[in-house]
Amino acid sequence: MKSHTLSDLIAQGEHQQQDFKYEISSVSKIAHSISAFANTDGGRLLIGVRDNGKIAGVRSEEEMYMIDAAATSYCCPPVKCQWETVTENGHTVLIVTIDRSENRPVRAKEQDGSKKAYVRIKDENIVASPVHLELWRKYALQNGSFIQFTERQRNIFKLLSEKPEGYTLNQFYKKSGLNREKAIKMLANFIYLGIAEMVFRDHTFYFIEKSPE
Repeated sequence: MKSHTLSDLIAQGEHQQQDFKYEISSVSKIAHSISAFANTDGGRLLIGVRDNGKIAGVRSEEEMYMIDAAATSYCCPPVKCQWETVTENGHTVLIVTIDRSENRPVRAKEQDGSKKAYVRIKDENIVASPVHLELWRKYALQNGSFIQFTERQRNIFKLLSEKPEGYTLNQFYKKSGLNREKAIKMLANFIYLGIAEMVFRDHTFYFIEKSPE
């Protein structure tokens, strides 16, 4: 933990790069957290800590195997995790550190066999938007291609400045006259170029013009 003690970490509470888990009862659910951290800014899981920060301790070695299964068998591509155990007042806490993946998206296998990518926003794991998926595809290509706006694209981008609160994906493609697939690609282009951004509000992703820094 470098210079941080377990007490220091717990005092931070749950946030975008930290999640408390009292116990591991579902491999697929813990895979959601691993996927979210790997797709966002990385983070750590404190296993054996209640939501209120009270230390309960890891209940069995089986939980360690379940985390390993979540990272290697329930995440695609598999995610490498770093492990550390800390014992305090007779209770052992397992600290699992997940780095941001270079191979996004990392998808988590669901109980029904489907696979979904998650992102971490504040202290929640949220299913990634289709625009996230397209944006990660562009980042993976990294071809430095120049995107030249047509007059139509410029007019479509103006829609974002006309509605400061932003559009949902469905609102945007209906307003723009684009089909859904083209709207996803265009929003990803805008974000890739740094002129638009995604914000998460009321459990919904909105797309807005990015304010100059």
